[in-house]
Amino acid sequence: MHKEIHEQPRAVADTLEGRLAGDRVLEQAFGPQAMNIFNQTQQVQIIASGTSYHAGLVAKHWFEYVGVPCEVEVGSEYRYRRHAPRGGTLLVTISQSGETADTLAALVEAQRQGIVGSLGGCNTPESSLVRESDLSFMTHSGPEIGVASTKTFTAAMTGLMMLALVLSRRHGFDAGFEAHVVKQLRSLPSALEKVLEIEDEIAQMAKAFGNKANALFLARGAHYPIALEGALKLKELSYIHAEGYPAAEMKHGPISLIDDEMPVVALMPRDDLYEKMLSNVNEVKARGGTVIAVATEGNEDIKKLVDEVIYVPEVSSLINPVLMAVPMQLLAYHIALWRGCDIDQPRNLAKSVTVE
Repeated sequence: MHKEIHEQPRAVADTLEGRLAGDRVLEQAFGPQAMNIFNQTQQVQIIASGTSYHAGLVAKHWFEYVGVPCEVEVGSEYRYRRHAPRGGTLLVTISQSGETADTLAALVEAQRQGIVGSLGGCNTPESSLVRESDLSFMTHSGPEIGVASTKTFTAAMTGLMMLALVLSRRHGFDAGFEAHVVKQLRSLPSALEKVLEIEDEIAQMAKAFGNKANALFLARGAHYPIALEGALKLKELSYIHAEGYPAAEMKHGPISLIDDEMPVVALMPRDDLYEKMLSNVNEVKARGGTVIAVATEGNEDIKKLVDEVIYVPEVSSLINPVLMAVPMQLLAYHIALWRGCDIDQPRNLAKSVTVE
């Protein structure tokens, strides 16, 4: 897993390679039928499980930012409920293996209902998901051996952002918008490298929290799914109970858990929701909680308000969630390492869930 975390800059760069032309995303990167299907797309339905589901939740913010309605659902729920007919739906399935049983069954169910097309986002060529989908987008991450997904997560989000940019052209966004985001995507590998450079600091923080029984991850907007992913990684690797919550929802229940034994990880980049996150962090501190803030480089004021700070480089708010995922992975990895857990093969887990 450690090796795969450090392969993320290359995995993202390889996923971008050949898919960008100047300041545009190439539609044909999604397949020969892409233009026809995208022209008919009025909304997106994402189906995935586990970490791939969290990638879909981030992408929902991107699709709706560019004017495309988007729903996200886990495959095991989608396949067992009745669906209202919705025209113009592009089904997007995400699976690193392409063999996730619930996701494949949901794809079959959606095709039976009638959709304009299906797109499989996958890291495994010739997988069932790729074969059964009209379009595909391969993440060029290379083999991922560790059970807990890392590089396939960031590469999948990169692919979903490119899909959002392609669809944005059909919803009133001009070439200037796409050029701006493409420039940010091109800078993403180097930004990921900078985050990896602070691993030693994160490892030191992990020692202080390795003996805790619970943890809470808080965020807002497109970063909330990254909080969910941070909590999942901690559970998977270290067997510590953890929850990811929208920060404002803390007041609807979880705030009762806050004490000096409940560490809180707060994702708080300098964006439109920063002041709101600051208010939530102050509520935690007022109740004796310990806060690790993941903040934007240069924000020195935050040091006075929290216990520990992990800094990430300043990038566009649209792609910042991809960057924020890496400290979550490193924190979970080093806590599990300190606790002596089997990191690559956590108990009771398999790399690909191929049965229901």
